[in-house]
Amino acid sequence: MIKALFFDIDGTLVSFKTHRIPVSTVEALLAAKDRGTKIFISTGRAFPLINNIDTIVPLVDGYITTNGAHSFTHDGFEQFTPINRHDATVVTEYLLKTGTACMVVGRNDIIFPNLNRQLERQFEEMFDLHFQWSDKPLDELTRQGILQFTPIIDNAEEARLMTGLEHCTSSRWCPYFADITACGVNKGNGMLAICKHIGIDSSETMAFGDGGNDLPIIKQAGIGVAMGNANEAIKPHADYVTTSVDDDGIARALAHFGVI
Repeated sequence: MIKALFFDIDGTLVSFKTHRIPVSTVEALLAAKDRGTKIFISTGRAFPLINNIDTIVPLVDGYITTNGAHSFTHDGFEQFTPINRHDATVVTEYLLKTGTACMVVGRNDIIFPNLNRQLERQFEEMFDLHFQWSDKPLDELTRQGILQFTPIIDNAEEARLMTGLEHCTSSRWCPYFADITACGVNKGNGMLAICKHIGIDSSETMAFGDGGNDLPIIKQAGIGVAMGNANEAIKPHADYVTTSVDDDGIARALAHFGVI
């Protein structure tokens, strides 16, 4: 029996075309919640940047954010996993040296070193994000504890940067940027921590995703579902491939497995 559902946001719950959650998805989640199923978000976004799920917020029991670096539930559980301070310094020095545009998520603040129009455009066009950011310096976020770096770099540059980061891992759910977090931080481990807190086994979970950063949770969940619009590399690892977010993919999968 599935007791908890975990949903990525962009490309899974929310359409890249409309920036909205399809009506069929909202209705399906309402039906699942009425049957006592817990609902969790699992996203690469930091919590302050989750601006597109208002229609289901009352249904959500907790969040895995920044790819698992910050997870919490509404009944009191919270877990932070910051990046090793030495590795954080290596990345900040890289940003200062190269002028690479980046989003840096600290425990308390989010800043955008080397902000340029490319970075603004990516967040505006892909994620419908328009927001104010902190002007605190990088070293202040290092003292807070940095949860995630999101530099605008290609795969080759990502590989070069990662060779100098002994205690970090990276994941990519968009071709324009990479998310860098502490080793062991991923959505799958975030799910396990929440499962332990609420007293269920991972076999009693179902997780949905479409990007490379969803692979750990799709593998870890009792039932891992890839969206029809998902990255082709993750589909072979899913237990089930549903239709796209814009073709009622979540509702179809929940009905297929008898969750609703």
